[in-house]
Amino acid sequence: MAELYLVRHGQASFGAENYDELSPSGRTQSRWLGEYFAQQALEFDCVVIGTMRRHEQTADAILWAMRGLRIDVVQDADLNEYDFRALFAARGECGEKEFASGIAPESSPKHFYKVLKQTLQLWSEDRLPGDLPESWAQFQTRVERARHAIQRMGRKRVLVVSSGGPISVFTQQILQAPAAASIALNMQIRNSSVSHYVCNEQAMSLVSFNALPHLDHADRREFVTYG
Repeated sequence: MAELYLVRHGQASFGAENYDELSPSGRTQSRWLGEYFAQQALEFDCVVIGTMRRHEQTADAILWAMRGLRIDVVQDADLNEYDFRALFAARGECGEKEFASGIAPESSPKHFYKVLKQTLQLWSEDRLPGDLPESWAQFQTRVERARHAIQRMGRKRVLVVSSGGPISVFTQQILQAPAAASIALNMQIRNSSVSHYVCNEQAMSLVSFNALPHLDHADRREFVTYG
């Protein structure tokens, strides 16, 4: 059986003009995770990441902290996050103007995630109008495609860096749970968290989900973040 360590990127720049950039805390989280992997003597055969800047920055910080580990890094756009701004804009077309695409910079994290959960529910039920970048079914399909590609790699231990949406769907599919489960999981995934799976080419099983072993210290509690 092969092992898969699926990491959510470090904290991004919530509220900034460019969300797709790690914050200083996000860089620290990622570096500490790399140090933890090194302390555990984990050796990865390959790294697979989405094509977003925050994925690349997270992987770079992890590998740097693992004493400059040099291994293959493969990019797969199927691991990218859904376009939440486009989803909010589509909801705005329903006449709910407060959910326009610019909601994130003006919103508190609490309000943002409340609206996001509601919007994802509508998306999963095909109740968002307009020209969306992808449907919920297409999102599910590309995450499944990425998962199968990783399973077919024939590697012993793979590190994957992605985002909260794909990770939640990844886990939902393995558990054969309904769409509502992936939305609930999405709301819980913490920055730089690690989900651990075992797999072969035919099947995959969940070992642990959303763990933060590298932040399990009293002086690091302020680094437990969600956005």
